[in-house]
Parts: sequence; structure tokens; C-alpha cells
Amino acid sequence: MEGLTFDTGALIALERRKRRMAQVLSVARLKNIPITIPAAVLAEWWLGQSSGIRAILRAATIEPVSEALALSAGEALATTKGKNAVDAIVMASAATRGDVVYTSDVGDLALLQSAFPDVRVLRC
Repeated sequence: MEGLTFDTGALIALERRKRRMAQVLSVARLKNIPITIPAAVLAEWWLGQSSGIRAILRAATIEPVSEALALSAGEALATTKGKNAVDAIVMASAATRGDVVYTSDVGDLALLQSAFPDVRVLRC
């Protein structure tokens, strides 16, 4: 089953209660669509937020950055114009499951698209 991978921008949009991301989260929950947040994204986003933010995390699986995932992300950075390791981890993570990525940085993730051609990237 195709799932969703959220990057930092998607989490910020949820935190700010942006309508589009709230709808994405609501539909995902309703349809039992799996949501994954790579641990590197959590580290980039987390600033000791309130308990309301924990609800976002309860709706998702936090994926550890394994050696294989890190190597895939690093190879993508080496072969594309990507510049951000967290972005590469998001794309590598989504590629392992065939997920759709939600991001506010479509342009940055598009730089990595050639390494992960099967990952769809949507704006949050």
C-alpha cells in the first residue's frame, strides 16, 4: 500500500494548522494510510513542542535512519544536485515503500528526483 512520508515542512504545516495538510492527515487516518516520518526529520523539526504536537507523532511511524537508508541518501547526494542530507533521507525513505512525499520544499526535493524517480513529491 502506498503511504505518505512527511518532511519537516509538512510537520510545520500541520503544527500551524494549515488546511491542506490537516486534510491530508485526516484522510490518511480515515483510510488507514500509513504515514512515515524519518527520524532525521523529527530531529530537524522538534523544538520541544507542546502536547498537541505529539498527536501528529502518534499518527505516524518514526523511521530510524539505518545504514542502508543513509547510504542510499548519500549516493543520491553524490549523483544529483541535492544539497541537504535530510531531504535525501526523506526521498530515500519514501522510495523504500513507494510513498508520496509531502513537503513545502518541492524544488529542493526535485533536485533528488533523478535518484528516486518513482517517488511523487507534493506540496503541502
